[in-house]
Amino acid sequence: MTTLRTQGIRAARRVRRARPGAPAVRMPTRRKLMRGLAAVGVSLFAGASKAFGIEPAFRLAVVPYRVPMVGWQGAPLRIAVLADLHACEPFMPPERVAEIVARTNALAPDLIVLPGDFAPGLRRIRPEEGRPEVWAAELARLRAPLGAHAVLGNHDWWEAGGPGPIRAALRWAGVRVYQNEAEPLHHGGQRFWLAGTDSAMARPLGGGRYAGADDLPRTLRAVTDDAPVILMAHEPELFRRVPCRVGLTISGHTHGGQVRIPVLGGPVAHLPEAGRYAHGHVTDRGRHLVVSGGLGFSVLPVRFGVPPEISLIEVTGTGAATA
Repeated sequence: MTTLRTQGIRAARRVRRARPGAPAVRMPTRRKLMRGLAAVGVSLFAGASKAFGIEPAFRLAVVPYRVPMVGWQGAPLRIAVLADLHACEPFMPPERVAEIVARTNALAPDLIVLPGDFAPGLRRIRPEEGRPEVWAAELARLRAPLGAHAVLGNHDWWEAGGPGPIRAALRWAGVRVYQNEAEPLHHGGQRFWLAGTDSAMARPLGGGRYAGADDLPRTLRAVTDDAPVILMAHEPELFRRVPCRVGLTISGHTHGGQVRIPVLGGPVAHLPEAGRYAHGHVTDRGRHLVVSGGLGFSVLPVRFGVPPEISLIEVTGTGAATA
């Protein structure tokens, strides 16, 4: 009886396997399963290595932007943007700052702007803070005919000693620091104003609210003629309030989102509206905004899909040919 039953079960299995149109299902062997798991592990390790090591420490992209500005009639102006340095050990040591400076000088910009956040942004990890005089000594090597100019960011205000030591270090390095001010400059026959507002997130009030040290009306009152205006503002959200009088606003702060996964996208740091001013070139009613992806990081020492970036802006007249 047992033999007949066993033979019947085997016959039924053969019929099921031979049924036309039925796909054959084969369970993976142990060897194939282990190979698959190993491949997944290698992929995860490679992604983590890239995000925590290779991309932040070794990659340095130069991202070009072309901005046709209304009222610009002189020679094209090349602006190198170094945003969100977040100097600290071991993630942004002096050697890395020196590399960024050398790469910037090799681009031969006419003007260098540094739109804030020189202080570390990794509060939870608490890295060894880079002393301002150390990283400032590297920034002192920046070279451009119109010099290097900066505003402070929110992390510079949040330092235990306040923004004073960072301002002092930048000035010692020959970097002009703007506190809701504007200054006239000349390039290739063109007079223009370079302006800078202080941080809009200078003093945390709790509950995601901040008191800003920025004063846009005061900044623009310093502009005394109709020459074009270029504005430095650490937080790009200020662009919503910038009048058409300002042709170009240059910001940092977002780190381009810092992590951007293909197809899925990524989180956008510090932005109240989802990614509108996260990264890159934005135009609105004749005004231009360039948000640099920046160089360092906040919250976690990780960058993925958004490599450290030197932004290189070329300002031209509106009639200039575009690439």
